[in-house]
Amino acid sequence: MEDNNNVMKVNLRVWRQSGPKEKGGFVTYKDVETTPDTSFLETLDILNERLINEDHQEPIAFDHDCREGICGMCSLYINGHPHGPAVGATTCQLYMRRFEDGETITVEPWRSAAFPVIKDLIVDRNAFDKIQQAGGYVSFNCGGAQDANDLPISKVAADEAMDSATCIGCGACVAACKNGSAMLFVSAKVSQFALLPQGQVEADRRVRAMVARMDELGFGNCTNTGACSAECPKQIKLYNIGRMNRQFIAAKCKE
Repeated sequence: MEDNNNVMKVNLRVWRQSGPKEKGGFVTYKDVETTPDTSFLETLDILNERLINEDHQEPIAFDHDCREGICGMCSLYINGHPHGPAVGATTCQLYMRRFEDGETITVEPWRSAAFPVIKDLIVDRNAFDKIQQAGGYVSFNCGGAQDANDLPISKVAADEAMDSATCIGCGACVAACKNGSAMLFVSAKVSQFALLPQGQVEADRRVRAMVARMDELGFGNCTNTGACSAECPKQIKLYNIGRMNRQFIAAKCKE
């Protein structure tokens, strides 16, 4: 560390599990040196360097990619919160200044039957991909590019569709839900199309297919506790679930 006056030490209580069918458990790593301006994932990097170079142990497996709050891969449960204590932020946007010097921080993977643990802190989130694949694409013929001011979409609808499309599919909503429900994720993906004219052609088929796939994959039911939206790093709104339910009921009535 460059500035010794800025060094802090934390204890990391990390879930270790060697494989999907293996028994896992917490292992505590004491006195991990970091700084308040170091990100949480970088602190895990520091710990892994220590495990490899000094302790000659296997490093902790965790998911990450962009480290810019875009990809949704950094899905960690930290001190009882998906992505940690920061509101509207992913794990990679979490900095150690959120914690106290000497604090013990508990880190574990998502807990959901639909997201089985692959190794340590990595879970299989392919269920989300399968739901999106069930939804398919829009077949609306958009033709050539129009001037933005000529597009027949109200600003309110466009803004709401964009807000829904900001969902990064990280799974925090599922991890936060006591039922392991994916309703917030699915409703966001349904809404980003349902609000636009381009998405109307397959609207009924899409919502039926995505809800059916969600149920097949073992996600729980929504009981409207609101934990999903409260923990969502992109702050997807609960009213998307209401919109999807209305569209689903209307689509089923047309069968």
